[in-house]
Amino acid sequence: MRKTSIYLAIIIAIICTSCSNSNKSIIPTSKTLPTTKDNYTILWLGKGESYIYINGKYERSKSNDYSFKVVQRRYGNSWKSIKNMHRIHPEYDGKAGEREQTMFFGIDFSKKGDKIVSTINSSLGNGTGTTDNEFRNQTIQFSVDDISSFAPYNTIRITQHYKYEEGQLLETVELFKLKDGKVTPFVKIEESAEIFRPAILEKAPTKFQ
Repeated sequence: MRKTSIYLAIIIAIICTSCSNSNKSIIPTSKTLPTTKDNYTILWLGKGESYIYINGKYERSKSNDYSFKVVQRRYGNSWKSIKNMHRIHPEYDGKAGEREQTMFFGIDFSKKGDKIVSTINSSLGNGTGTTDNEFRNQTIQFSVDDISSFAPYNTIRITQHYKYEEGQLLETVELFKLKDGKVTPFVKIEESAEIFRPAILEKAPTKFQ
């Protein structure tokens, strides 16, 4: 009974959160179409495995899993990324938003002392982060905009590990409530993705059989 009550409270909170963000502008507008000529463009294709925090531990929540793709454009020390998520599990109930969702992340890097820091402007909220000079290990954290005070989270932390030589990105997304310095976990997603770059093909890659 206690577990059922917890799930109901979470569902109600997510509904409030989803409704508050449904009409937000997702991607900044521009009169110029994007190109691969003035930036380093990477396409990430991957999946996210979801976990929900209940009774002091994370439990799998397969119905909230998703596939995703990210178009990441690196303009030197400034990145612009558009992420499309697709929840394809037949038992997904829509409580965390539409099955298809789009998000924007803009990151600007700068040097502060001996550290490389970043500022984040996203369709979810704004925040800060840190990384290394080759952008291999990165952490960003931001507050969620326009979220209900009754929601079970108000902050998102993303920890990334770019394994370039292996063509892989490993990422942990954590949603939690941050209040008076206290962290209350809610959900985490373990993401993994493969890297794709523009290529010239020597011939047609597939044929009708």
